[in-house]
Order: sequence, then structure tokens, then C-alpha cells
Amino acid sequence: MAGEPILVVDDDPGLLTLMKARLEGARYGVSVASGGEEALACASEKIFRAAILDLKMEGMDGIELMERLLKIQPYLPVIILTAYGTIERAVEATKKGAYDFLTKPFEAKDLLYRIGKALELGRLKVEVDRLRHLVKERYKFDNIIASSEKMQRILNQVAQIASTDSTVCIYGESGTGKELMAKAIHLSSPRAEEQFVAINCGAIPEGLLENELFGHVKGAFTGADQPKKGLLQQADGGTLFMDEIAELSPQLQVKLLRVFQDREFYAVGGLQPIRVDIRLIAATNQDLWKAIREGKFREDLYYRIHVIPIVLPPLRERIEDVPLLANHFLQHFNSSMNKNVQGFSAEAMQRLMLHGWPGNVRELANAVERAVALSTQPVITPEGLFLHSESAPQQRKLMTLNAAREEHERAYLTQLLSETRGNVSRAAALAGRYRPEFYKLLHKYGLNPADYKTSSQLPQDSGR
Repeated sequence: MAGEPILVVDDDPGLLTLMKARLEGARYGVSVASGGEEALACASEKIFRAAILDLKMEGMDGIELMERLLKIQPYLPVIILTAYGTIERAVEATKKGAYDFLTKPFEAKDLLYRIGKALELGRLKVEVDRLRHLVKERYKFDNIIASSEKMQRILNQVAQIASTDSTVCIYGESGTGKELMAKAIHLSSPRAEEQFVAINCGAIPEGLLENELFGHVKGAFTGADQPKKGLLQQADGGTLFMDEIAELSPQLQVKLLRVFQDREFYAVGGLQPIRVDIRLIAATNQDLWKAIREGKFREDLYYRIHVIPIVLPPLRERIEDVPLLANHFLQHFNSSMNKNVQGFSAEAMQRLMLHGWPGNVRELANAVERAVALSTQPVITPEGLFLHSESAPQQRKLMTLNAAREEHERAYLTQLLSETRGNVSRAAALAGRYRPEFYKLLHKYGLNPADYKTSSQLPQDSGR
């Protein structure tokens, strides 16, 4: 690609001038250096797409320079210039990270061909790294803390749909992590480099919401002395997340229906349609079908957004995730408050797992934050949690004896791992089981001891 910056290093002024002329003649941007230190200074100030280094130079030779350059710019493809008598060392350079070597004297066509291939390799390395990052986000969702079977099934589903452009509707009670899930979908999609724009439809008065979504033109109303881009336009090319979409007024539902159908809209006071390319992710804590029957939500809009539904379970239905989340929050608030609370007593963890959590993950985060802030002891006790009895778990439907036994067994294993911080030997001893037998139980319930070890590295987010 014309204009791409290339670094050329040689202590022969004549060859340096010749190389510069040939590369600039091919419309590359060329920076030259007559030695290693000068080259390193250039690389510290400017990103290069390729480098051509002479093997034998005064002071720092080409191999040493290459190794130091790659520490500054890891994706830099390096071509080594060598004479016939030093080809063996040039081969050594390729083993240490050089892309290619070129023997002197060389033809201009050969030089340009190798430069083109090196640039192609550099672009490929950057793309592979980007895709590796996306794959990690897509399939691991490291910023979402969950080990329960319900959440693992949901994460597998999300990993499959993230790469598509389909509209997603996330259902879940307040505090279950709907926005976090929406962000995970966005970051795992081809739109990851574009904007993720979020709006809570229930938090903005109806009179202002239209202007926030659609924007306005200059002079649209009193005080509109400047045009304003709405959130729809800001999300162009990216993802629009509309939380609490059931709170939209009937008038706005009609206008948004056209946006989702035709991908165009009019700014407030505007006469020209504005086209946008957005992926929509909606979310609600309400039963939309019930809202339709009550005349509060349009059925045609429902079918527009209800393409791929995702239902996030409340925390009381994924109770085995409580220790993981609680310990994550403990680490987070220890760090932010500069405290050193070591963990939860067995009684405190049991209290957390028996609590009903009407506020879900958000309520759990608040409870741990409050406990860490007020703690004067190395371990959080039940008294330090300040949990209200009115949020005790609701009566659940009766299950079969086998299902109840398995649920209890999984919760027990989770608590053991939490108490021992993932130490399988200690956990097995406390359970009165041999290690192989204990490992079989962990495998049966998909529990990973590593998830329960104390780590100095915090996950990116928590489901809040």
C-alpha cells in the first residue's frame, strides 16, 4: 500500500541513499538511520510497517538491532541485508524473528517484492491478533462471572449469535446484568470497533426521549441554536442498546418501528431522512406479551425486537454463582478501598447463599461493598452483611428427590471450594472423600477449582 512507513538502517551512506530513492520511487514513506541507536530512537517515535536492516554494522549489528526493535514494535516484519559470506548468520536471524533476508547486490524488483510480502505479513499479524482477542471475548466472556449450568447455556447461546447481526431482546429482573450481556454481545461482534450506545428508556422523561434518540436540526424549537446528533445516529455502524424498552410511549413505539424496519428516521424538525446501520439489542424486566394484551406495547414492534430472546435467570436460580461473585466483589472493593478483608466466614457464605436476592447481582455487590466498608475484622461475619430477612427466598416449586439431592450436592461443593479457595486437597478432606472421587464430583457438576482461587487480577466486570 502506497505511503506505508518503512525504516531502513545501514552504515553505508551510498547504499542508504540508493535504498531510500528506490523505495520512495515506489511511493513508500521512508525513514533512514545510519546505526542502531538512531534506529531505536526512530522506532520509539514512529510506527513502522516494515524494516530493512544491514546485518554487519559498526557497533550494534543487525540481529541485535532486530531483537531490540521487536521489543518496541512486536508486529514489525524485518528484512536482513547480507553479503554472500554471511548468509549463515542471516539464516540465524530468521530463526530469531526476521521475516526474510536479502543478499547484496540485489535487484530493485526483488527488493520491492519482498517489501510487499513483508507488509502483507505485518497486516496479517495485526488481524490475527484482533481475531484472537475477539474469539477470547466471544467464547470465554471473561468479564462475566458464572459457573452455573443455566448461565453457561446462555453464554454458549450468546457466543453463537454474537457474530450475527440479528436483533436480540434480553429479558431479566433488575440487576441481573442485562447491559453487561449486551456489551459482551457487542464486543464479540464484527461491530466491536464501533460505538456501543446505551439508553434507559425508563429513566428519561417522554418529552426529552425523542430528542435524545432522534436528535434535532438547528431551529427545530426554541433554544435549538445548534443541530444535535441523536443516539441513533451516534450508534451508526455500531450497536444501540435500549434498556427497559417496555417503557416507551405509544408515539415513540410507532416512530421506532419505522427505524427498525427501514433503518432510517427524521431528526426533530428535519425534512431529510437519515439512514443508519445499527444492531439493536433491547432489554426489559417486564413481560412484553402481557404488555401487548394490556394495550401498552405494540405487537408489530414486539415481533421486530423479539428475534433472538435471551432470558437471564435471577440470582436465586443460579445460587452456585454467589461465592464466585461475592469473592470477586470482595477483591474489587478491597482494592478500591485499600482494605485487606481476607474472605467470608462459613456462616456468612451460607447466609449469602440462602438469601433471596430480589435485587440480584446488583444487590449482592452492594451488600459486599457495605460489608467491606464497615468491616473491622479480617473475615466478614453474618452480622457484617446486614441482610434483611424480608428478602428471604420465595417458596419454590417442589422438585424431584434426585433433583433436590443434586442441587444440594452442587451447592455444598461450591461452598467447599469457596471456603478452601480452590484447594482440592483441603476440600476433599473436609468432605471426607478421596481426591479422585472428589474430582469426579467436580467434573459431574462442571466446577473448576481455579475459579475459586484468590487472584490479584480482577475480572473486567461483574454482572452489575
